[in-house]
Amino acid sequence: MKPLARTHPDEALMERLRGGDAGAFGELIGRHLGAVAGFAYRMVGNAAEADDIAQETFLRLWRNRAVWEPRAQLRTWLFRVARNLCVDRFRRREVVTDEFPELADERRSASGEVQQRQVERIVAGALAALPERQRAAIGLVYYEGLSNIEAADVLSVNVEAIESLLARARRNLRESLRDLHPHLGEE
Repeated sequence: MKPLARTHPDEALMERLRGGDAGAFGELIGRHLGAVAGFAYRMVGNAAEADDIAQETFLRLWRNRAVWEPRAQLRTWLFRVARNLCVDRFRRREVVTDEFPELADERRSASGEVQQRQVERIVAGALAALPERQRAAIGLVYYEGLSNIEAADVLSVNVEAIESLLARARRNLRESLRDLHPHLGEE
């Protein structure tokens, strides 16, 4: 009877990647590119920049494949690299864009679509106004589904700090939304 595999599927792919297996790299990109690009988009607010950040994140994975050591989950490492690249972009620019994602709306009425897009813009604007670390914490936990422990690892803080960042971010969002549109700041 074979022993059960102890490694995470990403770790097995990383072992193959360390040997230069481009197919393993393709599988890793397929698994994680959407999440990394989505996180980057929520951080920088620009689709083209988010794509560049996601590509650079995976390029760094490829370049560092030979020295990879699984100290953290690959997904956590990817988000950390993407976050650092986002912070680098913030340092190079001062202007926040007001470009927002096109989200599919299953409502059939035109007025419903307009209203939904207005709400999305308001919420995206409130998210963009958060300090970078609060925005990152919200993005990692609520949009990417990371646990508080994983998000803390990505942001290089302890779990109590991530919980504090999330609490402040939620409070700031409530206040911002209440100030902008009183009906959106309600719980």
